[in-house]
Amino acid sequence: MNPDELIAAEELCEKYKVEYTFIRSLSESGLLEVVIMEQREYVPSDKMGEFEKMRRLHYDLDINMEGLEAIQHLLNQIKKLQKKNRILKNRLNLYE
Repeated sequence: MNPDELIAAEELCEKYKVEYTFIRSLSESGLLEVVIMEQREYVPSDKMGEFEKMRRLHYDLDINMEGLEAIQHLLNQIKKLQKKNRILKNRLNLYE
């Protein structure tokens, strides 16, 4: 991965005023991809939207890590169902 596409975890902690343990917990639970290079942890820049969403849910709405995991699971299910719905609508349009 290109180092220009990575953001240091320490920078995220400073910028968003979150604890380092929050980023580590997100990584351990599989909610956020973390890349380790030269003994430092980085978050890919294309995953920043997910990080910001989880940060808001956790800090603004006071949702714990288990709740974040449940929310992410449900959101993934919704995306799958929406994709399946779109495919079925397209197939139905062929017969109209």
